[in-house]
Formats: sequence, structure tokens, C-alpha cells
Amino acid sequence: MKLSIGIDEELPSFWAVAPVPKLTRSLQDRYLRGERGNRGNRGKRATVPMAIISAPRRNVMESANELVYVVDDDKRVREALSTLLRANGKDVQSFDSGKAFLDTRRRNVVACLILDMSMPGINGLEVQKLVGVDARLPIIFITGRGDVPSTVLAMKGGAVDFLTKPVDEDGLMRAVDAALARARVLRKEAEDAATLQALYRSLTPREQELLPLLTRGMLNKQIAANLGITEYTVQVHRSHIMRKMQADTFATLVRQAGKLQLDISPSITLNA
Repeated sequence: MKLSIGIDEELPSFWAVAPVPKLTRSLQDRYLRGERGNRGNRGKRATVPMAIISAPRRNVMESANELVYVVDDDKRVREALSTLLRANGKDVQSFDSGKAFLDTRRRNVVACLILDMSMPGINGLEVQKLVGVDARLPIIFITGRGDVPSTVLAMKGGAVDFLTKPVDEDGLMRAVDAALARARVLRKEAEDAATLQALYRSLTPREQELLPLLTRGMLNKQIAANLGITEYTVQVHRSHIMRKMQADTFATLVRQAGKLQLDISPSITLNA
């Protein structure tokens, strides 16, 4: 099913409603039975977007700490997309311009961005460039007039998908799920990197100096000669490094040094 949100198309009547909150199964059943929660209106059918009733039920727990940003200058599009996303268990925050989105502080959650390509003021590609420093925010572009150059630029900029209006509901939800999955991976990688940096900063200056020498495969006596310390001192530092870096094996320590981008290439000027 397609959302009729093309450039010159009328929005179907069942989308002409304000965004609604997520509905539990019991509430959906009540809507299906026509109950309004008011005695005077009992038996009457409630006005609710059909997408709420027919949309596939997705894992709500998985979406509890996830957010989809929607940026589009067309109010009809924003409301239609927001309603569909909420019906599928997504938390949504919408904006009517790229500037409004950029001026708002983003929440510290797993998130993706649905971004209109053509908007007055700051267009989609410009917004993409400005949020490019935040690689943890995958972008899905939507456009009413797709063209090859813009598509190429968007994909080169890291967009995860590029959809043309009218947007296919299933295609959009697949793109959103893929974008959020990517955001989860990127967030985990960023958290792991931050943890590793914190472990590295816990080392003393001497231990930081010794770490790349160890991971190059230098012998204790070679390290001692290079640093002007005893072999026993090297052994003590090595033990402290392994403990502080939480490395259970030396191979783990080597991988950590690589992720820290320390020079772990074999030394070619080793002192005896």
C-alpha cells in the first residue's frame, strides 16, 4: 500500500488526522468494536486511521529507546509518516524544516532520520552534510522528484536509502528497520571505542609509552634497554597494563592497541 503523499496528490481521508499515540492490543480491539470509552458514545465507531488497525505489529520493546526523526516541509507528509511510524511502534519527532531540526538538541537514543530532499531554505543534502559529523544517525531520503545526481550525492554521503513519493508503506518500514539496525551497531561501536579510550587514559604516561612497544613484539630486555629501565620493571608495567586494559590475553591487548591506532608495526631499530 502506498501513502498518497506525492507532489500533486490529495491525501486520503483516513490520513487527515492528527498523529495518534501508540495503541495497545486492547485499545485496538476497542477501536474495532467501536467503543469510545464514553457511555454516551458507546457503540459508535471511533475515528482512527486505518493504518492503526491494519498495520503489522512490530516489536515494541525493541523500539522503546529508539526514535525516528521526520523532516519535511509538507504538513500532510509529516502527519502521514508520523501516523504510520507510530502505528508500527516507533517513537517519532517531526520538524517542518531542516533548520528546525538542526536547531533542536537530539536525544541520546538510537535514532534515524527520514529527510525530504527538496525543502525551502536548507535542503536535504545540506542537512545531510551538517549532520555528517554524527555518523550514528542513518538517513533515509524521500523525494517527489528524484534525479540521479542527487541520489548519487545522497548515497555517497552515507544515506541508507532513497525513496520516491508516493512512498510505499512496507518499503518505508523496511528502510526504517534497516536504518535503526545500523544505528544500533554504530552506537555500540561508539560506546566500545569510548570505553577503550577510557581504559587507555587510565594508564600512566610510562605505561602508555610502553604499550606500543609491547604490542610490537619486542622482548622485555629490548624494551628495558630502549627505555633505560630494568627488565623487572618492564614485567611490572606489563602486568599493570594488562589489568588496567582488562585484556585477558596478549592477543586482546594487541587488538586494543590496533583499535587505538597505536603504532604496533614491528620495530626495525631495536637495541640489544
